[in-house]
Amino acid sequence: MGRPRRTSSLGEDIRGDTSAPGISTMSTSHAQATTPSASRSRRRALTKPRPASKSRARSFFTWYREISYRKTWINPLVAMVLVVGGYRLNPTPENPLHACMFLSYPEPPDPTSHAPTEKQYGKGMRDFLFVLFYTFFFSFTREFLMQEVLRPIAIWCGIVKKSKVSRFMEQTYTAIYFSVFGPFGLYVMSRTPIWYFNTTAFYEGYPHYTHTADFKAYYLLQAAYWSQQAIVLMLQLEKPRKDFKELVLHHIVTLSLIGLSYRFHFTWIGVSVFVTHDISDFFLATSKTLNYLDHPFTGPYFAFFILVWIYMRHYINLKVIWSILTEYETIGVWELNWVTQVYKCRIAQVITGALLGSLQAVNLFWLWLILKIAWRYAVTNIAQDERSDDEDEEEESSESVETEYVSPFTLPLKLLAKLVLIQYENSSPKPEIACEDGPEIKKKI
Repeated sequence: MGRPRRTSSLGEDIRGDTSAPGISTMSTSHAQATTPSASRSRRRALTKPRPASKSRARSFFTWYREISYRKTWINPLVAMVLVVGGYRLNPTPENPLHACMFLSYPEPPDPTSHAPTEKQYGKGMRDFLFVLFYTFFFSFTREFLMQEVLRPIAIWCGIVKKSKVSRFMEQTYTAIYFSVFGPFGLYVMSRTPIWYFNTTAFYEGYPHYTHTADFKAYYLLQAAYWSQQAIVLMLQLEKPRKDFKELVLHHIVTLSLIGLSYRFHFTWIGVSVFVTHDISDFFLATSKTLNYLDHPFTGPYFAFFILVWIYMRHYINLKVIWSILTEYETIGVWELNWVTQVYKCRIAQVITGALLGSLQAVNLFWLWLILKIAWRYAVTNIAQDERSDDEDEEEESSESVETEYVSPFTLPLKLLAKLVLIQYENSSPKPEIACEDGPEIKKKI
């Protein structure tokens, strides 16, 4: 029988696709940037005398590196400021930097589309600039909110372990993001014939060459968010967690679906998959946040999250996969024509089904882990964290070794003190005790 649960915590870290770390919460980069010895060496470099021609440049570089190590949101902010400043020199659509901040390829309204009176937007290479700029934007907002807003909140809430503070910041930021893009995705879907997950409409109007402004912005911003997540994850600056391979696979499949669906005009399927993951990710992130806070509502909320996860990630997504098997070929056009950009054919059906099937397999793996946590929490009452606690101890011990400054005189002084203590003990007289019964026996204490 398991030991009684003494807190409201689930006892384990909930697995899922919201576990990608931030730059500021990576143990390796954080230790390299903030160890006292490294910081002191950089500050000494600032005061080191140099020739006048090199002093200012090197001092500025050292100062900037010191600041950017501690404030990881500065570098993406500087990149965005440079782009905005370059655009302000010539704020017209002819400026190449215009594509970084605004949607490209505007077209007149299409009377045959689902929004016949709205301006449409096509697709092209300049959309990569939009995704790139907003990848920097999400890097800035993530790091700034985590360091300047969420870290003080975590400390105020009484979270003391460094690893738990880091994960609290990561999950709270993720919850903020999906609290915006979850409703945004539902709004975009509601303005199209695919509401509410009408799979037949996926194929009736294919191909979808153009989109309204809100649709295209939603799709490209999602691509920027997941690109930023994948870049940080692939840097591997921290110790991989047990589900690291599944997390990497999830991000690879997600980015492949985003890129291929956008290029080959299957974006209506993409929006449906986005919405199912965004809504379930919001409840996943908030469940983790409540778990780190040890909130008494953690258990009931976790149960509700499981229902949302099963409905969104399995029932709805399996419905989408089933439509690929049954409706993909029979509804709408069925041909491969590179000239007219119609790609609804057998090879596209196989690729789409394989990618969505891979995504479903990863989600099923995470569902098994989630149900395992729920079983232990509700039935066996075991509050043992088989992943997080061990990782926390390892992370904290490594941080203490890396960040603690040890003087070069510490070890000799300790050895000298030990030798003095031993010499004192050997030279001290040992008292003798006489036994009352029998001959006198000397005993050394």
